[in-house]
Amino acid sequence: MKHSKSLILIRMKIILSSALFLLLFPAAFGQQVLELSLNEAISLGLERNYQIKISEQEVRIAQNNNTQGAAGRYPSLDFRATQGNLFNNSQNRTDPDTRDQLYTNYISPSVNLNWTIFDGFRVNITKKNLDALEELSEGYSAVVIENTVQALILAYNNLLLQREKLSVYSELKILSRDRLEYVKTKQEYGSATTFDVLQANDAYLLDSVNYLQQELSIRNATLLMKLLLALDEDVELTLTDEFNVDFFDYDIDVLMQRMLSSNRTLLNQYVNQKIYENSTELARSSIYPELYLGGGADYTNSRLKYVDESPSTNYSFGYYANFTLRFNLYNGGTTRRALQNAFISEDIGLIKLAEMQKNLSNQLRNQFDLYQIRKNLLLVAESSQESTGLNLQIAEERFKAGTINSFNFRDIQLNYQNASIRRLEAIFNLIYTETDLLRLTGGIISEN
Repeated sequence: MKHSKSLILIRMKIILSSALFLLLFPAAFGQQVLELSLNEAISLGLERNYQIKISEQEVRIAQNNNTQGAAGRYPSLDFRATQGNLFNNSQNRTDPDTRDQLYTNYISPSVNLNWTIFDGFRVNITKKNLDALEELSEGYSAVVIENTVQALILAYNNLLLQREKLSVYSELKILSRDRLEYVKTKQEYGSATTFDVLQANDAYLLDSVNYLQQELSIRNATLLMKLLLALDEDVELTLTDEFNVDFFDYDIDVLMQRMLSSNRTLLNQYVNQKIYENSTELARSSIYPELYLGGGADYTNSRLKYVDESPSTNYSFGYYANFTLRFNLYNGGTTRRALQNAFISEDIGLIKLAEMQKNLSNQLRNQFDLYQIRKNLLLVAESSQESTGLNLQIAEERFKAGTINSFNFRDIQLNYQNASIRRLEAIFNLIYTETDLLRLTGGIISEN
């Protein structure tokens, strides 16, 4: 008996330990729970996002290409070796009835050096261009990072938005269910008709459908969040931040100065303008003469052997160093046209830069005005939700007291639902506009 009791106690301990382990470590059984604040989500996204990883590799390519050797600063040195074997069976010129059989073997290694000593400063200009291309690649990578941070902020808050909407639909669903049960009870006592029950049931079904559709919206928002974070499907996300937004009093002049000095797209256009200027310098370098050095060494060792005769060998060795001066006197105006086209391209770049500055300024002013409007819209939406919520409480009491009918009560329910949804969407819209302001002024990374 004691043994049986001990066995039961052991089994109970195992069951309790297993239950506690399941609660504390669900990931061990295929379900990983990941709790994330917004800042943690951004940090994780910067580490794992696919597009950021691609842009980082593209920056590495630009860094590998940016060398003095790629610009043509250093000479090229080639080694070549040739080995040949020949058998020749030919008629003897002195005795036509006999044939000469000749075996020939040779090896010929060589080393060749080619060096551009001067080509109109083309090497220096090319190196400057490679520097600009590396800077431009880093700039494009920064744009990818900014876009990813903005996408993460919006995806995080969108998931919070969808969950808050689900709470609203859940609240109304519970309210409709209670109303249905209340009407059914009244029908049993003869104070409600079948029509009243059917109306309450329709309202409950509609709220149930809205609830189910909102669950699908949460599913889609979660999938987008996991894609941005490069997470597996079986990871369960728990967001720890609350769904709210702070108000800021931005100054349009300060924002404009930040945009002109820190907007990443605009900075990339500045780098593009450097590349246009370098292209002009490259076209101008064709006016100058070019000086080349070519050098090398050759060695040949050959062996000849006739049948029935002793072999003979010989070798040769030589080296050379040649200078070549090239200066174009006339090429049909090709150099002049290339230089003119480069100047025109540089002017086009300046026009593009001015256009981009104007477009970004207009976008910034539009987003600034929209931010001010959406702040006021949020204040109105909060007031509306508070008012409709109080009205719903009063209406529920009056409905149960029989002073208002079910149609009026349902209208008040829908008013509360719409006001609650408008408030939630107003919060998200304000967050959306604020992230646009931060991105346009180049502060979305530093602020987050």
